[in-house]
Amino acid sequence: MPDNKQRRVILTGGNTGIGYFTALQLVKQGDHVTLACRNLDKAKSAADKIAAETNSTGGVVDTAELDLADLSSVRDFAASAPDRVDVLINNAGVMMPATRRATVDGFELQFGTNHLGHFALTGHLLPKLRASDKATVVTVSSVAHKQAPKLDFDDLQATRGYNPQRGYANSKLSNLLFALELQRRLDAAKIDITSNAAHPGISSTELYSSPDGLGSSKIASLVAAVGLPIISQSAKAGALPTLHALEKGGPGSYTGPKWLFESRGAPAPAKLSGKAKDRQLAEKLWEASERLTGVVYDLG
Repeated sequence: MPDNKQRRVILTGGNTGIGYFTALQLVKQGDHVTLACRNLDKAKSAADKIAAETNSTGGVVDTAELDLADLSSVRDFAASAPDRVDVLINNAGVMMPATRRATVDGFELQFGTNHLGHFALTGHLLPKLRASDKATVVTVSSVAHKQAPKLDFDDLQATRGYNPQRGYANSKLSNLLFALELQRRLDAAKIDITSNAAHPGISSTELYSSPDGLGSSKIASLVAAVGLPIISQSAKAGALPTLHALEKGGPGSYTGPKWLFESRGAPAPAKLSGKAKDRQLAEKLWEASERLTGVVYDLG
């Protein structure tokens, strides 16, 4: 990793897991990283740990409140962000709550947080990304995107039948469709911003125990507690694909771990499902996302 980048970086959900280790590495190399998190106390605790470990590197870490499940919070955060943003890492997420839950705006929690929140955030920050010489947006997806059955545009909010795993897979497919469609639209507008995606494989993070997600099911959280240490890699290793995507991934790329069906190992090009490559599906999702969030990207 290159040293002394001194970029302005916004990273969502950087208080734990792969987000924390992504932020730690970026601050080590001299970047100014803002941990944008819903729980400000946890964010400040993580920032203190990062600052203590990196106090001689020249990097900076600070915090800001951002609730991706509340579009007004997304809008307020973006308005308060620096005038220039060099890197945006759409990392935060929620995974498989046992019962259907809704965001402040009434969206199904996984689709609303993982996709719509980041869609709105990136759109609001676009003028500040354009103020950078060459900005990069990395969106964190998952190998679970391959399990997505379909995007039901008549029921994107899963009001007619909620399945935790299907909802999560669809939200991660949406992340990929968004990242790739954003790059196509940036290219068409001749805007020099890179959009790409990454996934952490199977990494041991708090996603598996969070009460907002899988931890809301006692059985699922128990299975995860027993099985995860056997099949997963560390959260620190899980951060490597995101870092690789940022530094070397290139426009429209997708990075994940190399080994054991992309579950672990060094970063390498990852495989896209057929649905993730579907440009018509991406365009349809983009139009639906603009309609649902009210955020229209200014690519003029």
